[in-house]
Amino acid sequence: MQYFQAVQQGKQRASKSQMKMFDAAGFGMLTLTTKKIDGDFQPVGEEEFTAIINSPDGDIVIIVDKDGFTKAQSKAVEKEKAISIFKKLRESGILEYPKKDIQIWSETRPTIQNEISD
Repeated sequence: MQYFQAVQQGKQRASKSQMKMFDAAGFGMLTLTTKKIDGDFQPVGEEEFTAIINSPDGDIVIIVDKDGFTKAQSKAVEKEKAISIFKKLRESGILEYPKKDIQIWSETRPTIQNEISD
């Protein structure tokens, strides 16, 4: 797939996740639209999983594809708010991301929802 096609398809998929994040958190930022697998650019996946990661400014709730590439995120918030957003996304039918690490921008980050939620 050409890079331009991957970006266009990925933007459509990530925008859907961004709207779901907006519904749950009142804010949703688009993150990645493409991923590089074996040297080839691909659009982020259609599947949606949610997790919580930590940042220097607070906890961030994210929506990722099956490979852990982040499609949308909340603002950095306090732990209790992150748990609330995470639960809203779960209640809307989005599954918890089962792996330990996600990819956001050019960084790999550990998921922390199991450390901070019930």
